[in-house]
Amino acid sequence: MYFLVLAFPLVASILVGLCGRFFSRSFGIFISLILLFFTWLVALFIFFEVGLCQTIVTISLYKWLMLDAYIINIGFLFDVLSSSMIVVVTTISMLVHIYSTSYMSHDPYLLRFLCYLSLFTVCMLILVTASNFLQLFIGWEGVGLCSYLLINFWFTRILANKAALKAMIMNRIADVFFIISIILIFLIFKTLDFVIVFHLIPFIINDSFVFLNISITKITVIALFLAVGAIGKSAQIGLHTWLPDAMEGPTPVSSLLHAATMVTAGVFLIIRCSIIFEYSEFILHLLILIGGVTAIFAGLVSIHSYDLKKIIAYSTCSQLGYMFFSCGLSNYSLAFFHLWNHAFFKALLFLSAGSLIHACYDEQDMRRLGWLREIVPFTYMCFVIGSLAIMGFPFLAGFYSKDLILEFAYSRYVFDAYFIYSLGVLAAICTAIYSIRLIFLVFSDKKLPNNSRAFYYYFQLDEGEGPLKMFFPLFFLAIASIFVGYLFSDLMVGNGNIFWQNSITILPFHNSILNVEFIDPMIKNLPVIFSILFMFFTSYFLFSANVWGFVKHTYHFLYHFFYKIWFCFANWSYHAGFFNSIYNEWFFSIFRISYLNINKYLDKGMFEYLGPYGLYKSFFWLHKNLKFVLYSIIFFSVSLMFIV
Repeated sequence: MYFLVLAFPLVASILVGLCGRFFSRSFGIFISLILLFFTWLVALFIFFEVGLCQTIVTISLYKWLMLDAYIINIGFLFDVLSSSMIVVVTTISMLVHIYSTSYMSHDPYLLRFLCYLSLFTVCMLILVTASNFLQLFIGWEGVGLCSYLLINFWFTRILANKAALKAMIMNRIADVFFIISIILIFLIFKTLDFVIVFHLIPFIINDSFVFLNISITKITVIALFLAVGAIGKSAQIGLHTWLPDAMEGPTPVSSLLHAATMVTAGVFLIIRCSIIFEYSEFILHLLILIGGVTAIFAGLVSIHSYDLKKIIAYSTCSQLGYMFFSCGLSNYSLAFFHLWNHAFFKALLFLSAGSLIHACYDEQDMRRLGWLREIVPFTYMCFVIGSLAIMGFPFLAGFYSKDLILEFAYSRYVFDAYFIYSLGVLAAICTAIYSIRLIFLVFSDKKLPNNSRAFYYYFQLDEGEGPLKMFFPLFFLAIASIFVGYLFSDLMVGNGNIFWQNSITILPFHNSILNVEFIDPMIKNLPVIFSILFMFFTSYFLFSANVWGFVKHTYHFLYHFFYKIWFCFANWSYHAGFFNSIYNEWFFSIFRISYLNINKYLDKGMFEYLGPYGLYKSFFWLHKNLKFVLYSIIFFSVSLMFIV
């Protein structure tokens, strides 16, 4: 029964991808949807039996690798963490499949697209159900490969080619660190099995080695490499540049990539290896810093963006930053709860954006949109629900996890926690600003609409917002974005619950759940108050022409400072972003120097001259000179014979 959650999407991918040409398009769509629906039903059964009934299931299939006495098995671990993640992945994947059959109906390669989506789902399920690090790495690489295929699905577009290559290369940088961590784990523990490794962690916490006259524990090194791998996969600051460019793929890809797969894999890895991170204070502080800086940075970038999908993409970076510094505060269950809530309202935002782009003939520049709330009212409603949920508006999904993360940060009562709490509050303010700005510019701009008159004329003749197959996923996700936080808050993060069992490990001196109950109510409500205040302030600021003119002239320098430092630092071009310019001008300068000095002069210079080319020249010279000597000897010998 448990294998069906992997078998159904795998069979769907194989049938639709390899055999799709032998049956009709509609039958291929039916096969894909029905198998994903069965996968979702099996996932719900697994969550009920494993998560709610507290039954852990481990399955060992066969011995995969045998190195002397070291054995690595192919097996699956269905615990509370993996069963909860399976529900998120299968639910979002099923809705994206339904949505894609309508959104991509005009595309002649729809079956290939559904094949890639099903394969993406399989790889993510392999990742979350793996029982050892090596098997997890297979799923880890699988989602990277599928992301390349899906981002580059429209392969005739140059930007899609570049975005797919960039995503692949940036993730390979992080994957190298993950591979090193797997090698270190195998060298230290002589196994890669989760259960054995996690039980042996307390016995090596004092083992260390000296590097550059600095004593470093083995646990810290392993946690460092795991953290860098997670940072690259979850697009945290420094390795985040691939994520906004990934918007060149179809919109359903963005929804699946951001909501349930790929970027959440890094957070899942940290939560799965919680016991490793618990014994490394330095890495926990690093996660706090990376998460907090990413949250505020991505929020500032979203405020100054105009691309509809890239704003939502940077908001994903910001929300992942919340999850990271929640993990750094040892609140892994809360990080997963935010991941759980985030999956639904972020999928809602992306699919709503896809519905809007589909209705507006692929236009996603907000400066060319406006006054669409009367033309696409259902999409407008979904955008409002998703935006309020991501802002943490009271009693929506984000309210139950996002604000609780900030409360946990404040309850640590140390300076760095106060600093991260401040960054989190500022990030919440940025979230309110860019969410209201997006709704205003797209739906409620009081100026005349910026699209052409032909658009509004032909819009009335077309199907409008879209068919029912696009409405159903949006309606389901809108309901989930309202109620899922309230329904699961006590189960996942309530005081005294035993839901997580041994899936998550928190050391006693890191557990501050009781401190949250004694925080000043003003501190608890501060993020919500600021979010609502700046929501109304931004609305008034955008709707009032006098205020707009005053702020525009007063803060002209500040606005352009942020706009240029993030987007136009290099060559004052929008496409040459700040981080891209660093990579292109600094790192590639180092590579260029390496090419000139190592490759050109050393490898293809001295080594080539002393090696293959030098041997060839030596033998050629020897052959040429020997030939001359032999000819000379023969000539003189013959001459001497004639003389004698």
